[in-house]
Amino acid sequence: MTEVQIGKSEVYASKLGLGTNAVGGHNLYPNLDEEVGKEVVRTALRNGVTLLDTAFSYGRGRSEELIGEVLQEEEFDRSKVVIASKAAHDMANGGVFNNSPEFLKNAVEESLKRLQTTYLDIFYIHFPDEETPKNEAVAALHELKRAGKIKAIGVSNFSLEQLKEANQDGYVDVIEERYSLIHREHEDTLFPYLKEQKISFVPYYPLDSGLLTGKYEKEATFDDSDLRSKNPDFKGERFKEIIGKVDSLKPIAEQYEVTVTQLVLAWYMKHPVMGVVIPGAKRPEQVEANVKACDVQLSQEDFDKIDQLFR
Repeated sequence: MTEVQIGKSEVYASKLGLGTNAVGGHNLYPNLDEEVGKEVVRTALRNGVTLLDTAFSYGRGRSEELIGEVLQEEEFDRSKVVIASKAAHDMANGGVFNNSPEFLKNAVEESLKRLQTTYLDIFYIHFPDEETPKNEAVAALHELKRAGKIKAIGVSNFSLEQLKEANQDGYVDVIEERYSLIHREHEDTLFPYLKEQKISFVPYYPLDSGLLTGKYEKEATFDDSDLRSKNPDFKGERFKEIIGKVDSLKPIAEQYEVTVTQLVLAWYMKHPVMGVVIPGAKRPEQVEANVKACDVQLSQEDFDKIDQLFR
């Protein structure tokens, strides 16, 4: 699998990663089976995925613990796995966001314990708080990087202004933000700065809650008890417009003998600004299907066609 450099750091990761919020993320998904979650991680690693994206907020540390258990198994070599974790929720203060140097340093230490490792390949400030100067928060992470506790510094859910403040000393290696074919607000504002500063970009929600998988029909409706009913993308004319565009992908996917999901993931992986793409998975077979996207040799013509379709 193709590897990419994370910013200006010494970290290299597979172009396709694994989002692990459904591995132990009991606060996010009901009725998760932890053994299935661990098998999802094993399946990813066995199929060439090297980057595992986790966070304290995924099960309040449980995702990290399960990943740590898998990495203790004889089959796996920690040095060949890229672990990215995130923190910002201060549970001692009601779960408010905290970016203070003291909080972040403690969060890294706690994350290392749960993951049973001596270093994190990437550590993100998961959400910005309202008080801490962002360059001071990143300076604390830079101290941890010099100490060998983390190898690359990341931020997540930061505005462009907050990112610029955080990167005053050029220490930020990677940013993780929402981005997909139907949510492309960052292209004109954030992306030019990332290119200029050599900061990697990791998109989350790349499949937009399944909207970009081809599994929905235009006539689908969602009752009030369904979380999707609260999402504007799943309502009215916007929903029908999105599904119409996704339906237009099906002939292209058939041409490559892949699913719509695999085609969309291949589009991200060909995108010149994308770093690592991190689709989540609840079942091992979903991981195996996603990995097949790496075999798609998407032509520039088809890349541009998909790009224009969703603009």
